[in-house]
Parts: sequence; structure tokens; C-alpha cells
Amino acid sequence: MPAIGWIFIILAFGMVLSSLLLLRDSANTMPISPEKLARIKERQAQLEAEEAKEKQAEENRPD
Repeated sequence: MPAIGWIFIILAFGMVLSSLLLLRDSANTMPISPEKLARIKERQAQLEAEEAKEKQAEENRPD
């Protein structure tokens, strides 16, 4: 393989590796305001309550 082919392969590998490292570094840096976090937790609790209610209704349904 000519030298230019090896250069392209090395560059492609380097770009993929650097993008993965960048993605890993920025994975947990999303700041969320406390009020938005409270709304998220409230909505999650609502959904869990609805799911529990539906599950209980399915268990009590006569077949």
C-alpha cells in the first residue's frame, strides 16, 4: 500500500478516536437548573405512580 493510503488510515483512526474521547469527556457536563431537576423528578414520580396503578389494575382484572 502506498504511503498516502497509510496516512489516510491513520488520520481516519485518529479522528474516530478523538471524537470518542471528546464524547466521553462531555457526557456528564449538562448543567440542569434545580427547578428543572425538581420538575423532572416530579414527572418521574407521576409516571411511576401511573405505571403501578395500571399494573395493579391488570393484576386485579378477572380473566
